[in-house]
Amino acid sequence: MSAPFVEIGGGHQLFLSDWGSGLPIVLLAGWGMDSRIWGEVMVGLNARGLRTIAYDRRGHGRSTDPGRVDYEDLADDLAAVLTALDLRGVSLVAHSGAAGEAIRFLLRHGTERTARLVLVGATGPRMMSDRDGWPGLTPEMAGAMRARLAADLPGWIEENIELFAPGRRAALLAWMSGMVQDTSRRILLDFQDAILSSDLRRDAARLKLPVTIIHGDRDASAPIDLTARAYARLIPGAELVVYEGGAHGLMVTHADRLAADIAGRVLT
Repeated sequence: MSAPFVEIGGGHQLFLSDWGSGLPIVLLAGWGMDSRIWGEVMVGLNARGLRTIAYDRRGHGRSTDPGRVDYEDLADDLAAVLTALDLRGVSLVAHSGAAGEAIRFLLRHGTERTARLVLVGATGPRMMSDRDGWPGLTPEMAGAMRARLAADLPGWIEENIELFAPGRRAALLAWMSGMVQDTSRRILLDFQDAILSSDLRRDAARLKLPVTIIHGDRDASAPIDLTARAYARLIPGAELVVYEGGAHGLMVTHADRLAADIAGRVLT
């Protein structure tokens, strides 16, 4: 069993949960969420004979806050976790904005420790529109969203949290809302900037490991045509699995199915 914290330099630490035994699966939470969001999926994977590791990203949950973040920082943090635990043959599962984190890690640090990548409700490969006709947000839309997150985070969460897990009980929505509000505001803004400003199209096309893309066809945060289907076209040999009626928070709305789908790829 690993220690509950991993050092990332400058006196800062990442809190992690390391459960079970077997082939290792490292799960990365999306924007504003910490490792607890994976709890039900992790238990399901443990029941299938797999080891699960999830950690709170810098400035999230029980990890410390260095006051800055970009995808290169996050890639290096992930490398620090895998090195500290000496993990090999890892199946890397990335939700939402963690897709860019995982892809940058693989290109920055290589695939020596990683066997496969599973993208769940992934953002990217490019969220902003461009002059070549790529669809997405305009600079004005992105600026308005950033201003709202900076000035009225609770209001923005109240208006949008149900889109993450439609039809779920108020207690669950409140629990998830609390995660976002407890996250460093500085980190939230910088992480959102990384998600919106990054162009991962060339990076995605350079991936050289098995990739499974799992996505709901009613994902309002990462519309499937802009994200999952674009990744499926770009990543060599990628497998696309579509959850009909699924929204963004598949780990809370479809936890057992998601655990089974991940385990099915890891154990084959």
